Amino acid sequence: MERRSGHRFEQYQVPVLLRTSDGQSGNGFALNLSSRGALLKTDFPLLEGQTIEITLAMPSEITMAEDLSVRCRAKVLRFQPGLDHSKPAVALRIEHYEFLPREVSPVPTHPEILHAL
Repeated sequence: MERRSGHRFEQYQVPVLLRTSDGQSGNGFALNLSSRGALLKTDFPLLEGQTIEITLAMPSEITMAEDLSVRCRAKVLRFQPGLDHSKPAVALRIEHYEFLPREVSPVPTHPEILHAL
């Protein structure tokens, strides 16, 4: 049974900046994204239950307008270690978001980037 209530964008690798409440930061890519949640690939250490701030670089193909950034408060639901030297996967529930002027440059999706994930 499908429990998702919003449309998910799976064909885009959206660059993400991550920040914890103590000021540490890292980066990653959202592989699966909706208005309520995201699946990220990142090396940044996160814990289940942790609340973090993420900033996403949203391309015009998703916003249906101009490129922009979205800053979100999110809770880590699951952390899955990567297999075969791939980056770990992190499932997030988005609790709040705000639209910002463009702060994060989109990263092109080249095959070598995809392979590294």
